[in-house]
Amino acid sequence: MPRETGRKLIAQNKRARFDYQIDDTWEAGLVLMGTEVKALRAGRATLSDGYAHVMDGEVWLEGVHIPEYTQGTWTNHAPRRRRKLLLHRREIQKIVAKTSEPGWTLIPLALYFKDGKAKVEIGLGRGKKSYDKRQAIAKREADREMAKAAAARFRRR
Repeated sequence: MPRETGRKLIAQNKRARFDYQIDDTWEAGLVLMGTEVKALRAGRATLSDGYAHVMDGEVWLEGVHIPEYTQGTWTNHAPRRRRKLLLHRREIQKIVAKTSEPGWTLIPLALYFKDGKAKVEIGLGRGKKSYDKRQAIAKREADREMAKAAAARFRRR
């Protein structure tokens, strides 16, 4: 059986980029149980309520929902259990230094398989105010209008 290569996206937290200004991102491995891996391979996970934090020099992911594996037995996992993230010590030290400042938090942005291993992309974010969100919406609409005008101009030629 050939080895798995490439990146297969399982879940993405689109709301995180809207609600938070993402400053820095890291890719981390996950410590998972067998039934969690099987549920992820089926493409089932939710990142919307998830967050990460540092506890005793380790980074933990909480609130991420990986549903129980349907063919699992009594060995099935708890859907919202705490999961350990695998990062290098220097990366953890950077995260500790940045999250110790008020207003910064760690948010899971994407969950995917990379070369057969489950990975999560976590981002260091600061919450946006409502006027920042309005500015982002206005910029997106202006860009959309410019693209429409350029396409219409291109079609006339």
